[in-house]
Amino acid sequence: MTTMLVTGGTGTLGRLVTERLRADGHEVRVLSRRSLPYAVDLREGGGLDAAVSGVDTIVHCASTPRGGDEQAAAHLISAAHRAGVGHLLFISIVGVDRVPLGYYRTKRAVERQIERSGLGWTVLRTTQFHDLLVTLFQRLSKPPVMLLPAGVRVQPIAAAEVADRLAELAADAPAGRVADMGGPEVRTIPELARAYLAATGRRRPIVNVPLAGKAYRGFRTGGHLTPERAVGKGTFEEYLTERFGGPALRGDRSAGRPYREDGGPNNSS
Repeated sequence: MTTMLVTGGTGTLGRLVTERLRADGHEVRVLSRRSLPYAVDLREGGGLDAAVSGVDTIVHCASTPRGGDEQAAAHLISAAHRAGVGHLLFISIVGVDRVPLGYYRTKRAVERQIERSGLGWTVLRTTQFHDLLVTLFQRLSKPPVMLLPAGVRVQPIAAAEVADRLAELAADAPAGRVADMGGPEVRTIPELARAYLAATGRRRPIVNVPLAGKAYRGFRTGGHLTPERAVGKGTFEEYLTERFGGPALRGDRSAGRPYREDGGPNNSS
């Protein structure tokens, strides 16, 4: 039986990874800021040595767009060296080297730290989770009009499928940068927003808004997509049905009416 540590083990992905690893018979420690007995803030590092002592593999899922990921990774790498950890597995994002978004740059910097750490390592990049899009749509649907970034497509994937893949990789030897993992479909944001509105019974006109900046151009040109690695199975509509219940019909233009075919207001309705 292998002893593993999952950082961010109470989060959306980390919780699922922990469940998969335990189901496979591994001893799993959960590290998060508030979860005893391994309540550690990686940005500070206190108590980290006790958490990694005797650990064979670390699955590093902890991350925040609020900053501190590079410092957290430095602390984790140092503690892993002291404990003789044989494998550090990191979850990253497709496009961190192509889309000049601040959070993506940080993810790429952490990749580099791990690659140069001297530890056995594996890095898996995936596209955005279904959960992230729902969180985005919840925020954007609060006003009377739903404003969406124009011309952006996404390729969402089920967090459970990523957790399964991470559990497989954690049980294997360090593999370096492995093949990217993308959702089953590349879709427009208005399509998915309509599905979300239908699933939640909301009605909002959708307006596509052009944005500015290099990061937006990176998203518009598909730097965050990996259509050649569309290995995911679960669709966004299937996720919505599982989460909210009831049908979430793909391409239902009447859901969340009124809409035009281009996503703008439908004045004829």
